[in-house]
Amino acid sequence: MSFSIVPIILAGGSGTRLWPLSRPSQPKQFLNLVGKTSLFQETLKRLRHIPETNRPVVVCNVHHQSIVMEQIQEIGIPYETVILEPLARNTAPAIAVATAFLESCENFSQSLMLVLPTDHLIQDTKEFIGAIEIARSSAIAGKLVTFGIRPDRPATGYGYIKIEGCCTKKNVLPVKRFLDKPSRSDAEAYLLEDDCFWNSGMFMFSSEVCLTEMERLSPTLVVHARDAFDHAATDLASIRLKPDTYEQIDDISFDAAVMERSDRVSMVPMEAGWNDLGSWTSLWESGRKDEDGNVTFGDVCLEGVKDSFIHSDSNPVIALGMDGVVIVETQNGLLVASKEYDQNIARVVNQLEMAGGIETQQHHKEFRPWGNYVRLDGGHRFQVKRITVKPGCSISLQKHRFRSEHWVVVSGIAEVTCGIKTFTLHENESTYIPAGTKHRLRNIGQTQLEFIEVQTGTYFGEDDIQRFEDEDSEVERGGADDIA
Repeated sequence: MSFSIVPIILAGGSGTRLWPLSRPSQPKQFLNLVGKTSLFQETLKRLRHIPETNRPVVVCNVHHQSIVMEQIQEIGIPYETVILEPLARNTAPAIAVATAFLESCENFSQSLMLVLPTDHLIQDTKEFIGAIEIARSSAIAGKLVTFGIRPDRPATGYGYIKIEGCCTKKNVLPVKRFLDKPSRSDAEAYLLEDDCFWNSGMFMFSSEVCLTEMERLSPTLVVHARDAFDHAATDLASIRLKPDTYEQIDDISFDAAVMERSDRVSMVPMEAGWNDLGSWTSLWESGRKDEDGNVTFGDVCLEGVKDSFIHSDSNPVIALGMDGVVIVETQNGLLVASKEYDQNIARVVNQLEMAGGIETQQHHKEFRPWGNYVRLDGGHRFQVKRITVKPGCSISLQKHRFRSEHWVVVSGIAEVTCGIKTFTLHENESTYIPAGTKHRLRNIGQTQLEFIEVQTGTYFGEDDIQRFEDEDSEVERGGADDIA
């Protein structure tokens, strides 16, 4: 029987440890952290080198749909479908719904699932492909194969895998047990042992074996995943899981739900320059350093600085006389930390979020299915945005109770609906949308439409948006997201 590989691309996760660059609205997998394309795009591009590979299935959060579609289009990789999770539920539910999708396909029994997170750096594609080829025969034989990374430092932020016997490169090895994230002393001990590896979070197995093991070890997970898939809304591009059905699924990793409890698990060692880029220190370790051991991006000027990571996104950054620090500047966030404390960033960001800080969630630039917008300014009774709408797309028909809007077209051609009137605006033309008036804007040109929106009023929250049914379909309009 001939088996072909179906890549399952896991593009969820919030990446709060890399704040302020990575935020829930645009987490690290969609950022260009180490090159000209994102980690998500690099993951898809590596698939071109794997023999006998079908189009990938992407699983991501529904709020990242527009980013995912845009980044796929940028690199021209064909895909099978995008499964949209209404809320984060870890890797086990994501793999379970992907299995439910494959179960509905014709070649389910002849598929090998290659599960790949999209927030990792892999520098040696040839070694990566070689490890997959070694794992293929074992997966066909009924094993659940994971990929282990030889530790090069006593990392406390990774889970570990302990194999039986000694490591033999380019071989499939039996797994003795999985180890939780260790203390510093335990991590130092693991580093000296030949049978301990980092858990990469990448897996390979036949779809039938995966389903069988999930039904045996986590049966309710399979029931709820099938239910979520059966009640999903579908279109030509995606599968949108129903929120009240999907929220019944337990928030659990695939390791905890299946791998740590199965007797079918094997491991293939992988020496592919892997790094999960889970902290600013890991980005510093993988980056190109100057003669003082510094990794810099953007408009940065240093004097007397060593072994540091300095990133400027929008404004000049000057650092003087310091060692081992992380400085990351964006238009609406600044991080200054010792590298020794970068594992604490997620906890501090969570505290800021609980205090109501929107900066923990959103970037200066926000993406929507129809385009994007940038917050330019805001204060008492006003807010200013620069909004870009793709050709053929439009913003949903809506009205606001507490604010009025002024639109000024910078470039492109807009068709505006304001109350009972519909009219066209060209470059350097403007209009006024009074509070309480139904309105909509559509890009009817062949290029991107850019306009400035000035909101005035007493309240600018999301709940001051009343949406109405449009005659156009979601696909034609590019989605019904608002611009609040």
